[in-house]
Amino acid sequence: MQGFLFTKFTPDQNAKSPFQKLLDLFTELLGYTSGDAGEALSWLSQLDKQYGLTNKDYGVGDFIENLKENGYIKENDRDGTFKITSKTEQSIRQRSLEEIFGKLKKAKSGNHHTFKTGQGDEPNPETRPYEFGDSPELINYTGSLQNAFINRGIESLNMHQDDLEIHETDFKAQTSTVLMIDISHSMILYGEDRITPAKKVAMALSELITTRYPKDTLDIVVFGNDAWQIEMKDLPYLEVGPYHTNTVAGLELSMELLRRRKNPNKQIFMITDGKPTCLKIGGKYYKNSFGIDSKILNRTLNLAGQLRRMKIPVITFMIAQDPYLQEFVRNFTEVNGGKAFYSSLDGLGSFIFEDYERNKKKTVR
Repeated sequence: MQGFLFTKFTPDQNAKSPFQKLLDLFTELLGYTSGDAGEALSWLSQLDKQYGLTNKDYGVGDFIENLKENGYIKENDRDGTFKITSKTEQSIRQRSLEEIFGKLKKAKSGNHHTFKTGQGDEPNPETRPYEFGDSPELINYTGSLQNAFINRGIESLNMHQDDLEIHETDFKAQTSTVLMIDISHSMILYGEDRITPAKKVAMALSELITTRYPKDTLDIVVFGNDAWQIEMKDLPYLEVGPYHTNTVAGLELSMELLRRRKNPNKQIFMITDGKPTCLKIGGKYYKNSFGIDSKILNRTLNLAGQLRRMKIPVITFMIAQDPYLQEFVRNFTEVNGGKAFYSSLDGLGSFIFEDYERNKKKTVR
């Protein structure tokens, strides 16, 4: 006799362990402390004191020991300081991906669909008659058998070449992206932390490309008075400096990086909260934070035009609301032929993800 067995439901049995709960919070705090494990643990202890995160059976000391045992932090034997490991760096990127991009369905690795069909890479639902040279792997057997039944009947089943149907296929385009992050001082001014959301987006985008689109490339450039490239593993430790905004240096370095990439599809994502205020002329810095300096503006717009001729769009994510700053972005975007989004800090991740996915769908010519 078939029946059902009912058991008592215990809500907490599937809940996270005390270690996992604290690990989630510790990982989040690391984003705000620029990867400083000691400072993050200090903040965790203060939060525990205020909100009672632990109990008599499991305390912060137990959590620290578990972090060491599980390879999340390393302790310096000489001075007792803690440092996060590569395992934690990856954990931060994965958390950022889950938080910003939500529930992503896993797809075949590293490919960007286009709207061009034919001898491509991935079958789609559309079919066409078989042509000489088509791969047998692409035969639609159900449709082909149906054609044979219709053309010759069930009793004397015979399949000819003209019965065969082939699945259409989509080409997959590889994409090279440079993500530019503004680390000028204004990213932490006015009581608003803009650098942490920018870092979080960069870590999420890095993890997305690494895990879902490994054939794509992502280079990360930070720009202040100068511009330099950083590695994915450096993102948790990124901090704002006492810098002006040398957008020109960031664009020039991005252009140089993309010149080395052989992918046909190239783009620049630029996260910034202000206008360019700095140039490096020879060995000296030319700076002007008051309004839009024509000398700096003209050089920036010249680069926007060069990038357009190279068919490299710049997608600007502006996280400031000042009208004259947005006017600069509009001018820059018009010259470059790219796009601009005026985003809140909360919406930054979804904007970048949606545009990255949208830009995949380019025709390979």
